[in-house]
Amino acid sequence: MHVLLVEDDLVLADGISRVLRMNGMVVDIVGTGDAADAMLQRSQIAIIVLDIGLPGIDGFEVVRRLRARGSTLPVLLLTARDAIQDRVRGLELGADDYLVKPFATPELVARIRALARRSNPVVQELRIGGLSLDAFAKRAFINDKPLELSVREWAVLEYLMQQASRVVSKQQIIDAILPWGEEVTLNAVEVYVSRVRLKIAESDIEIRTIRGFGYMLEKVPAA
Repeated sequence: MHVLLVEDDLVLADGISRVLRMNGMVVDIVGTGDAADAMLQRSQIAIIVLDIGLPGIDGFEVVRRLRARGSTLPVLLLTARDAIQDRVRGLELGADDYLVKPFATPELVARIRALARRSNPVVQELRIGGLSLDAFAKRAFINDKPLELSVREWAVLEYLMQQASRVVSKQQIIDAILPWGEEVTLNAVEVYVSRVRLKIAESDIEIRTIRGFGYMLEKVPAA
């Protein structure tokens, strides 16, 4: 899960980001409302954790601009303000949840995960042609025959199936599989995709390389 943390208190931002990363999240940190607004227009973020009191434009304005662009990105506001009018204003502008400082980090993690579940309900089974994935059991099949995949190969295949018929970049794949642990290079993505290609070669699904852009998983047209 890719989280954008917008917090101008560097010590607090570092502490929160460490907790979120320990819980398997990818975290980007910015310290101003303007930087957050710019990043939200060019990056793929799953959830924004947003302080209200920021240099430049405040958190309220970040939310207002986000919703004005038609984005439904989940927003969790963090603030030291506990006045009811501030809570109401934030929610009316389009924030999804509100947490007052100081807060317990387990509650923050739980609220982020709850927002993620509501915005992206888990699909138990993904099926395209003869290829299927059971998201709960973490098993893949080609025409009901089990497919042996490593953890990273599973992550790559699951993401490509979720984005079927869409072109995804290597960086998007990296962002999707990072929660499994260590850093992943662009070259490593090529290796994982190559391995997955070989393992699904007997199916009616292919992973096309779109030169200069990335990859696309799709069903092979019938002859």
